[in-house]
Amino acid sequence: MRIGLLTEGGYPYVGGDATLWCDRLVRGLEQHEFDVYALSRSERQEDEGWVPLPPQVGRVRTAALWATEEDGAAYGRRARRRFEECYGELAAALCAGSPADTSRGDPALEADRFANALYGLADLARDAGGLAGALRSETAVRLLERTCRAPGALRTAREARVPELLTVAAHLERALRPLSLDWYEDAGLGAVDLCHAASNGLAALPGLLARHFCGVPLLVTEYGVQLRTQYLASADSSPAVRSLLAAFHGRLAAETYRRAALVTPGNTHARRWQERCGADRAKLRTVYPGMNAAPFAEVGESARCADPATLVWAGRVEPAKDLVSLLHAFAEIRKEEPGTRLRIVGAPAGPEGAAYLGHCKALAAQLFPDEAEGPHAVGDNPVSFDEIGGPDLPTAADAYASGPVTVLSSVVEGFPAQLVEAMLCARATVSTDVGAVVEVVGGTGLVVPPRNPRALAEACVSLLRDPKRCERLGAAARARALELFTVEQNVEAFRGIYLEIVSGHPVHRVVLGEAGEPLPFAAPAESHVAGPWAGPTPRGVPQWAARGPAHTPVSAPPVSVDMPAPVPVAADTPVPAPVPARTPAQADAQSGARGSAPLAAAEGAR
Repeated sequence: MRIGLLTEGGYPYVGGDATLWCDRLVRGLEQHEFDVYALSRSERQEDEGWVPLPPQVGRVRTAALWATEEDGAAYGRRARRRFEECYGELAAALCAGSPADTSRGDPALEADRFANALYGLADLARDAGGLAGALRSETAVRLLERTCRAPGALRTAREARVPELLTVAAHLERALRPLSLDWYEDAGLGAVDLCHAASNGLAALPGLLARHFCGVPLLVTEYGVQLRTQYLASADSSPAVRSLLAAFHGRLAAETYRRAALVTPGNTHARRWQERCGADRAKLRTVYPGMNAAPFAEVGESARCADPATLVWAGRVEPAKDLVSLLHAFAEIRKEEPGTRLRIVGAPAGPEGAAYLGHCKALAAQLFPDEAEGPHAVGDNPVSFDEIGGPDLPTAADAYASGPVTVLSSVVEGFPAQLVEAMLCARATVSTDVGAVVEVVGGTGLVVPPRNPRALAEACVSLLRDPKRCERLGAAARARALELFTVEQNVEAFRGIYLEIVSGHPVHRVVLGEAGEPLPFAAPAESHVAGPWAGPTPRGVPQWAARGPAHTPVSAPPVSVDMPAPVPVAADTPVPAPVPARTPAQADAQSGARGSAPLAAAEGAR
């Protein structure tokens, strides 16, 4: 089948969100064709280029959300009236609050109001040639201001000032740019069998429009909750901007969950977010992210470690990882086990991460002054900061192999990939109870509350003092990771989900017979499955075998039936006389006689 893979700031760009997962999925499902539709976030991302694409990627179409382009659409009076109606309804739905706020009006009515406005703007963009000029016009700002000042609007929306309204209007213009793309024609997303969005939000918006225009089913995968990311991104904004943007992204997420055929969260933590945001529980299928276990096989099977008194932390250095609490916990550990060392392995994540790394190094130098054996010896700090790729740690497996216990001290975490890597290396783990940590670890590691250095220190000391327990927990952790969190498990899960969705949605291709009339059931759901069909030649042309613009009528080939060869008959063999046709009266009389015989026998028995 042909899959339309939808991303925003991710695949196929180098270093994008979920790029590694998308690449593994595409390469694992080599029997399918993939068309990638990507929205880029910045010019820098486009300059970095793409990852190498496998041959099953047929084409890649990109659009820049960061670039301002004029569509040149000139609106007449009727088009301007349509825009004012739809944009006004969209703004009114935002001023009514987010979908989670059930105290303001009918949630279903407001959801339909937002959806009708969104698809109305999409229809207008298709008919008029774009929305860019209208969304950046003064009319859009005035409509937003009028709606915010109307009775019944949110209090924070009524207090919005003109600069804040300009900020919200600019954000809406950027978010609604996918409505003006030319991706929704028969030769674009209309020709795919299934749209698979790598996240919710703007990545899923083209999938909603493909479903609206072409009837293509939509699958949404979320390994990090996009709505939560949007909430955190607008945390520094004013209350008016934050409430209106939260309402927009909340409405868009709820509409995506409502229209999607299936939603696949990456863990139970993300699943709870989705249910709270309006996802139907019957549509949710948890599919864990797949990790490549091969690079960690040697370390995991040998269970060797360079120093049995070393704690290892690995990951991206940023404030959410709470390395400050880890350093304070290590100070408590050194009081109980003076020979213990801490190895922090990771690179900073952006400028904020670089500043945080410098702060952590200064704190480590303050808490643990360099210890020297004599006045002429060079001091040695028990805390070391390293990065993967150097001569000491060429790979991530070497980092985990440097100690028997891996520590995770985060205060915010989605799916802890570094924790799964440590489990594949058969390492005992001590983690904080955030995100999907408990779900990933199960009973194979110790879990403590976040921002609690004393509890973190006690758990680490208990494992360092019991090497046999470390080995048992590490072996159980590796077995759990190989069972649940490998690439093979992830690919097989999506292989079955693709077939399940496609089998439940009719093919949107019209197949005509010899008389020029549409043939019902000419292209059943099984026509999506690659491979030869059993039996005679099929009546219709399957979609995988006849690629062309969607909705293009296809003439069905004549049906050929293979008849058995005649058996030779001897010349003197008597030929039975043909049985004359019975009249309806004779058929009724014979059926009555057959039915009366048992009744007569029963009467005689009595």
